[in-house]
Amino acid sequence: MQVEMITANRKVQSTSVKRQRGFGFTAVVDCNSFYCSAERVFRPDLWDKPVVVLSNNDGCIVSRSDESKDLGVGMAAPYFKSKEIIEKNDISVFSSNYNLYGDMSWRVMETLRMLVGEENVEVYSVDEAFVDLSEFPPDSLYDVAMNIRLTIEKWTGVAVSVGVAPTKTLSKVANHLAKKDKTATQCVTVLETTEKINEALCTTLVKEIWGVGTQYADKLKSFGIYDAYQLSNMPEEWTRKNMGGVVGIRLIKELKGEPSIGLEEELIEKKMIATTRMFGTPVTDLKDIKEAVATYTSRAAEKLRRQCSAASVISVFVVPKEKREEGKPFKHGPTVSNAMTLPHATCITSELIKCATQLAEKVYHRSIIEHKTNLFKKAGVMLSGIVPDKTLQGNLFVPASKNNGRMLMNMMDNINFSMRDDILKFAASGTERNWKMRQELRSPRYTSRWDELREVK
Repeated sequence: MQVEMITANRKVQSTSVKRQRGFGFTAVVDCNSFYCSAERVFRPDLWDKPVVVLSNNDGCIVSRSDESKDLGVGMAAPYFKSKEIIEKNDISVFSSNYNLYGDMSWRVMETLRMLVGEENVEVYSVDEAFVDLSEFPPDSLYDVAMNIRLTIEKWTGVAVSVGVAPTKTLSKVANHLAKKDKTATQCVTVLETTEKINEALCTTLVKEIWGVGTQYADKLKSFGIYDAYQLSNMPEEWTRKNMGGVVGIRLIKELKGEPSIGLEEELIEKKMIATTRMFGTPVTDLKDIKEAVATYTSRAAEKLRRQCSAASVISVFVVPKEKREEGKPFKHGPTVSNAMTLPHATCITSELIKCATQLAEKVYHRSIIEHKTNLFKKAGVMLSGIVPDKTLQGNLFVPASKNNGRMLMNMMDNINFSMRDDILKFAASGTERNWKMRQELRSPRYTSRWDELREVK
């Protein structure tokens, strides 16, 4: 088996010489056009055909297959502006299907964990992970990386690229090169020697370095620094003065092949939980705002209970829709928010909804008074002041039924998880939900809904 091959090739090291975890060779495993790849898994007729996936409310293009890129479809371009190219070239278009993407992401990450061990995988985003390969000898890294790539594609159907180097930052450079010419690299690039690293840095623009944005790249260009190799040779004193001190020095060391950023443990218990959504159409009624906030509070409360925690602070915000003036650039409306410290930390949805809807009413009226608008495009709920719920004490002066609220919530969560689509919900969340996110072109949720399973004939 392929899993056995990777295990057998691991280099055995004594405890005295074993490298610190995450400070050896590191790989970046990155899914190619992930949303498009996930759609193609269940639509093999779309292999090698142009595909794009849209953002919330079908507003912008957030994922493009290579074929779509070659046809001139821009990333983050508004859908309506790209419609002419899309229709002319018969490009398949999908609304974001987060249930499907989340499940396919889990399959990719689980495959990685099976191949190299759970302790050696850091999930960086929904489509990307760092992998510690310090247990493997340098001369086997290409075979290991290729095996990871082929196994993930075989087991999940999702295409990935793998970049391997001595540091996290260099592995991102390697991954970028692997994706640049997929045919030549076979989606795998390994930078295991100084010569290969320097060559890669010379062909990498500063704006393509992990952690360097467009604005910072422009600043570096003013110093005459255009590529990663030039940046890696800057002295420490200059870096300390011009690149944010310790953060800049760490970046330079990483480019030189000196590991400065190790693998991080997965954050199991979050310090803050938020649920925010764009409305399908702009909302004006207070009733709709309250329904949306109640729904988002329910979702945040589920996440809170999933990590066995309770929150002591809740905040609600809305984003008004600005009227766009002719000839002027679009700008987001001012966020209007309000927060409340709860009488006691809780994870009970009904208690959180009661406070959230009160806050929703306040921010709604504040928007009307302060910003002269009652047209909203987005709302959200944030829970903070999070503590373990096992530390909470029951109240001797209230009926026992109120102290058993967690039991009721667990039962509700179990039913909703098994039946899906929020089969049980609080009345405050509404029934019609006209404000829901627009997903007119969403594909079936093949892996998480019985009635949407792919039919094979």
